[in-house]
Amino acid sequence: MKHLQFMLVLAIAVNVWECGDAKFGERGEISPRRRRCYDGSMPKRLKKRDRKLSVDSGGSGSSSSGEVCSRLYPRVSCCPTRRAAYQILHRRDARIFSTNNTECGRLLEEIKCARCSPNAQVLFHSPDAEAKAPHREPDLPRLCQDFCREFYYTCRGHIPELFQADVDEFCQYYGRRDGGACFPDYQRKPPLRGQESNYLGDEKIEEISRKHKHNCYCAQEVLSGLRQPVAVVHCGDGSQRLFVLEREGVVRILTPDLEVLKEPFLDIHKLVQSSLKGGDERGLLSLAFHPNYKKNGKLYVSYTTNQERWAIGPHDHILRVVEYTVSRKTPNQVDTRTVRVLMEVAELHRKNLGGQLLFSPDGLLHIILGDGMITLDDMEEMDGLSDFTGSVLRVDVDTDSCASSYTIPRDNPYFNSTNQPPEIFAHGLHDPGRCAVDRLQSDNGSLVILCTDASGKNSSAGRILEIAKGKDYEHESSVYDLQASGGAVPVGGFIYRGCQSRRLYGSFVFGDTSGNLRILQKVPSTAPASPAEQWQERPLCLGPAGSCGSTLVGHILGFGEDELGEVYILASSKSMAQSHSGKLYKLVDPKRPQVPKECQRPLEPPELLMTACSRHCKNGHCTPTGKCCCSHGWEGPFCRIAKCEPACRHGGVCMEPDTCLCKSGYSGAQCETAERGMPSDQEKDGILDHIIDMTSYLLDLTSYIV
Repeated sequence: MKHLQFMLVLAIAVNVWECGDAKFGERGEISPRRRRCYDGSMPKRLKKRDRKLSVDSGGSGSSSSGEVCSRLYPRVSCCPTRRAAYQILHRRDARIFSTNNTECGRLLEEIKCARCSPNAQVLFHSPDAEAKAPHREPDLPRLCQDFCREFYYTCRGHIPELFQADVDEFCQYYGRRDGGACFPDYQRKPPLRGQESNYLGDEKIEEISRKHKHNCYCAQEVLSGLRQPVAVVHCGDGSQRLFVLEREGVVRILTPDLEVLKEPFLDIHKLVQSSLKGGDERGLLSLAFHPNYKKNGKLYVSYTTNQERWAIGPHDHILRVVEYTVSRKTPNQVDTRTVRVLMEVAELHRKNLGGQLLFSPDGLLHIILGDGMITLDDMEEMDGLSDFTGSVLRVDVDTDSCASSYTIPRDNPYFNSTNQPPEIFAHGLHDPGRCAVDRLQSDNGSLVILCTDASGKNSSAGRILEIAKGKDYEHESSVYDLQASGGAVPVGGFIYRGCQSRRLYGSFVFGDTSGNLRILQKVPSTAPASPAEQWQERPLCLGPAGSCGSTLVGHILGFGEDELGEVYILASSKSMAQSHSGKLYKLVDPKRPQVPKECQRPLEPPELLMTACSRHCKNGHCTPTGKCCCSHGWEGPFCRIAKCEPACRHGGVCMEPDTCLCKSGYSGAQCETAERGMPSDQEKDGILDHIIDMTSYLLDLTSYIV
């Protein structure tokens, strides 16, 4: 009897020691030895028959999904039967925990079994997590750090819905850092001899990354030594040249052989007003080539300046948009004498400038301007400030008019308005980053233009806008709202229409100044939805230098695109304009060849301008449509005839505007003065009358004789 009492007391003590008295929902620290299931019940001990089945199935090499949990927890489990384990594995979150990858699927099956763990209550219910989201049922248990990083690097490319952050943020949220119980709480593999920690080292991370590098993209370094680059564009003439803009006012050419030409394509640093201070956005802002550049050689540039004729007025500087023409002598340089000013905008402050230029597929020029941090009080108190601030302007530069450099499209929303400038296409922008226009028009012919912008004045939170006709984005909803990221300013990118990566096709690639890259993809849907529901955002994963050969370093300054639609990234490790730390990276998919055969295009060498206007219009400028507009003092076809006002006298010839070439014996601006020894006007008139009389007499005599 005493022996029976002793055994009973011992059993009760063991049960208390294993399970404890913690109940579901209790606050405070839970001892790892107090085991409870997910719902607060006590785990069950498996019978010997179930243990034998799990061991046999594990040794056979092929086990069903229900037997996995029985094998991981063969003695004490919250899934005492294989049917219970099967139900655990087929819960409502099967959409998230599904993949076709073998290794990722194996880890997912193990994670699903965490609800069968005798420590499930501790694994899934963290006081900190419940305080932040008390009504959200957790999808993942608290993971051990080594397992968390292995799970991230193995499955990040197969379950995009789950991985919306980098590895540190992901394991900070799902990992266990307080030394408590974490998953896996069973013995997986024995540690290597001499290994004191189970934390993944750099070699292990590199190994996993190389093995799964096709899940990420690579940023391959193309060019270095740039001085504060701001944009990369192409001219679309088939030469596959890249034009790199530097903020101080220089544009350089990068050839297809990745060589930078010694002579710059455009150098206007004497006109451009820039600064070395951080946050000062003044400088060379944008460059856009005319869609018909191969024939007309037109390009458009925006920059900030402050010249004498604007010295008086309520402004700090001028944002100027001008037109240039490429040189007739070489296709690798601009003829700066061909400059024509399209518009000038007075600015009060040096931030939120915008200034990007882009052509849409319909051939219209869009000019994106920031609000310049100008308030309504500034507009009321200081006359002379532009009404263009915070707007997207749309103009047509294909005009035959020699008096105006552009015309207003008739379908602009304020074409006949008396309250708004007719150039405005949309307004309500604050600090627009780089905007992107989709090369591929939609089925109904509409255009897709995406811009990154600040959510408000002096706001670090960003938003993505889809620019549409007549919209006021002070009140319109955005496509996607970006959370504040420590003051990192969003930087726009491009809608990828390249050929090298099939996964990126149709995605909007963008980032922020801190170096974080993201992708925005449009979700196909037949049902009507709000703009935010039509797009899905996820981070863009960049592989390490070990597998890609290089990695993105520094702050993102801008994006670029080549003729094939491939995306480039501009970055710099320093903010000073005089520092040659700027680099150009190309975004590539390592799972595909660098230049697949279906993506290869013939290379066409750049050609000289060969139109009739470019060859013969010497004393004027050619419009984008090919009309020769004469400069002051010239007239006639192709402006070859000089014009003098008043006209030259006494047989003088007008050789240059308002300059006469006089005959011998005459001088003066219009050859009006006769030199000494020459007959006066009265004498000259008498001699002429005498000659006329003699001629008439001879004619009469001839007719009489006949």
